[in-house]
Amino acid sequence: MFGGDYETPDGTGVRDYIHVVDLARGHLAALDALVKRDASFVVNLGTGQGYSVIDVVKAFEKASGRPVPYEIVARRPGDVASCFADPRAALEVLGWRAEFGIERMCADHWRWQSANPNGFN
Repeated sequence: MFGGDYETPDGTGVRDYIHVVDLARGHLAALDALVKRDASFVVNLGTGQGYSVIDVVKAFEKASGRPVPYEIVARRPGDVASCFADPRAALEVLGWRAEFGIERMCADHWRWQSANPNGFN
């Protein structure tokens, strides 16, 4: 983990993690909107909710039933403490919003990885 001294609740970076299904549905909604409009647009696809790196570790521990070992090392140059999407325009323009939270995201990821230990091979 890069950085444990950020001004965040647990000291680790906060990011907006999005379920791959939510992202795919957002892309489909954007393609549909592009077909129906004469103009392009910009929207952020995200949950609008920031989760810390430690939150993600805990969610994977819950999903897997196993401890997830980690080490906190120095920050990388340029990393910000917190960064997450503002998805309001996606709701207004596309009628889209993310449906899945971090626990579902990690559970689905763990289930897929467990069923496919070699990835797509």
